[in-house]
Amino acid sequence: MKKKNLISVVGPTGIGKTRLAIDLAKYFSTEIVSCDSRQFFREMKIGTASPSAEELAEAPHHFIGNLSVKDYYSIGQYEEDALKKLNGLFENHDTVILVGGSMMYEKAVIEGLNDLPEADEENQKKLQEIFENGGIEKLQELLKELDPEYFAVVDFHNHRRLLRAIDVIWQTNQKYSELIAVSQDSRDFNTLRIGIEAPREDLYERINRRVDLMMEKGLLEEARSLESFRHLTALNTVGYSELFRYFDGEWDLDFAVSEIKKNSRRYAKRQLTWYRKADDIHYMPLGYTQEDFDRLIGYIVEQIQK
Repeated sequence: MKKKNLISVVGPTGIGKTRLAIDLAKYFSTEIVSCDSRQFFREMKIGTASPSAEELAEAPHHFIGNLSVKDYYSIGQYEEDALKKLNGLFENHDTVILVGGSMMYEKAVIEGLNDLPEADEENQKKLQEIFENGGIEKLQELLKELDPEYFAVVDFHNHRRLLRAIDVIWQTNQKYSELIAVSQDSRDFNTLRIGIEAPREDLYERINRRVDLMMEKGLLEEARSLESFRHLTALNTVGYSELFRYFDGEWDLDFAVSEIKKNSRRYAKRQLTWYRKADDIHYMPLGYTQEDFDRLIGYIVEQIQK
C-alpha cells in the first residue's frame, strides 16, 4: 500500500509558519496538526500567537487551545495523541500538515522519543534546592557545563526542562543531547520538512513588531488574568514571565516589553541553531510569491511520487 505523507512546516518563532501551513492545507484539501506546545493552552492565545479565528476557519486545525494551563501534559502524551490523530486523518487524506516551532514535539511525531528514565526523586530534590537557593541561573550554568549542545537549543527560561535534562544526565552519565539524538520508532508515513528562511535582521524585526502587536491585542490583560497560575509550567515562558515581573513592581512596563522582545529573539536563535543541523529541510523565502509557492508544490509532488 502506498505510504501517506506528512508535510512538516518548521522554522523559528514569528517567521510565518501558520500562513504557509494553511496555504498547503488548502492546496491539498487537508488538515493541520499543531506541534507548537505553547499553543495547546486555550488561555494563552495572544502571548503564543495562536492562529486567529479567521485562520482557524481556513483549514481544520488540531491541538490548538485543546488544553487548560491547569492540565498536566507531557511530550510523551503528545506523541501518543498526535500519532493517533494522524492515523485517523490518514484514513481520509493522503497528505497531512504538521506545523510548529517546538523542536522536540516535532521530533516526537516524526521520529519518536527515546526511552529516557523516569525522574529520580533524590536528584529532583537536589535540583529543586539549587533552583530555590540560586535561581534559574544556577540551573542554566549547570546544564551549560554538563551539556553545552543541549543548552544551545533548550528553552532555558523553562526551569522544568532544565531540571529534566540535568536529572537524566546525572542518572545515565550521558549527555541529554546524545540521548535524544537517536531516532527510535520508524514511522509508516513519509515526512517532508519545509522551512522558511530570512535574513536574521528581518526575522528579529518581525519578532519585535509581533510583540508590539501582541501588546496592542491585550497581552497585558491576558497575563494579568493568568497571574494566579504563574507557578504552573505552561506559564514559565516568554511573554508571561516578563510581565509577571512587571506586576511584582520589579520592572517597569517598557522594560518588560523590551525583555519579551529580547527573549523571543534568543529563542528564535536557538531554534535556528537546531534547524541548521538538519539536512532534510527544503526552504522557502520569507514573503514567498505565488511563483515560489507553485515551485514548492512541484517539489512536494515530485518527492511524494518517488
